[in-house]
Amino acid sequence: MQFTKTTLSNGLDVIVHEDHNAPLVAVNLWYHVGSKNESEGRTGLAHLFEHLMFEGGIHQPRGYFEPLQEAGASLNGSTSTDRTNYWEVGPASTAELSLWMEADRMGWLLPALTEARFNTQRDVVLHERRQSYENRPYGLAQFAVAEALFPKGHPYRWPTIGSPDDLRATSLDEIRDFFSRFYHPGNASLAVAGDIETARAIDLVHKMFDEIPAGPAVVQVEAPPVPAIGRRLVLADRVELPRLYLVWPSPALFEAEDAELDLAADLLANGRTARLYRRLVHEQRIATELAAAQSSRELAGMFQILATAAPGRTLVELEQAISEALVELSAKGPTQAELERSRVQAEAAFTYRLRTLGGFGGRADQLNAYNIYRGTPDAFGADLQRYLDASADSLRAAAARWLDPARSLALSVVPIGQESLALPGSEPCQTS
Repeated sequence: MQFTKTTLSNGLDVIVHEDHNAPLVAVNLWYHVGSKNESEGRTGLAHLFEHLMFEGGIHQPRGYFEPLQEAGASLNGSTSTDRTNYWEVGPASTAELSLWMEADRMGWLLPALTEARFNTQRDVVLHERRQSYENRPYGLAQFAVAEALFPKGHPYRWPTIGSPDDLRATSLDEIRDFFSRFYHPGNASLAVAGDIETARAIDLVHKMFDEIPAGPAVVQVEAPPVPAIGRRLVLADRVELPRLYLVWPSPALFEAEDAELDLAADLLANGRTARLYRRLVHEQRIATELAAAQSSRELAGMFQILATAAPGRTLVELEQAISEALVELSAKGPTQAELERSRVQAEAAFTYRLRTLGGFGGRADQLNAYNIYRGTPDAFGADLQRYLDASADSLRAAAARWLDPARSLALSVVPIGQESLALPGSEPCQTS
């Protein structure tokens, strides 16, 4: 993927990727800030800013959506533990407007950030938390897992959406300070992709962003190590069927064996031919739902398997069957057919992302992701090669090193009043 990268005097990285196959332009902006940059007692600020920034800056009182949608563009944003991203995709004629809008909220959001806007968007976030987590079956399980897996002081211990008590206690002055520390050119990467000449794109970026100050240097977040300690917990929730979560700490993004564990998750649970899915869902019929994932992030990773018990079956049966499969994988590794299927699927996923110009996961998003996490936008090939280089033995070794059943965090989510359905020896847990 061809691109040109330059850095403005205020520290803003600018990446331009020309593609004249369609009259579209994608603008994509990453801030290297997420929930890991918060602190206990003041969580949810990065996600709250995702909402506040759609209100627009001082030069655009109508907010962010209306002007861009009127011009034919689509737009969105998201927040994770490690970054916040915003994107716009529209006709080539919307490139200048998209860049102007991004510059306006980067450089001139604070003068427009009133107490009324702050309170309104805080209420929106609290409603989103209730709707997406608190009132959704199994919605609090991830909160319980993170709080139990990551030790005190680890920045992945709290949810990205934050604690309601923390959000209510946060003042407008604290919000302003958080923005000033992280949402500035020196902590951002901007990608412009599509039907636009590189020189024009760079000229527009200079015009829109040059006068915005660089902002203070951002101190790198440090995190304590995450030990793998066997532990059993139970969470009572408004669910119909018991569900089991088995979780282990795992390598961080791009670290050794991160790719192998990605492949292991795929061959264990993803697809009808995956060995756990085939055994638990089709052959033994003890599970109605099964999934696995290697969730690698900037500071640490988390490998997770979840299985929902079929009616009349138990979480003990699920744990035993999953443990047997993990022991087998750790001892014998995958078959050559399993390895090839997983590698082909990984390569297909990489290729599929390149088909899309913008949006979540498109080329503009990929350029920013590699630039933020690897320091260069052209890490696509090296990233893919990690998966192509994986062998049956390296995958077996990764499973043996990280996925010891005796050292898993096992969370049983059971219907309220039926705690006896949890794994034996499970301790009650609370979520914040």
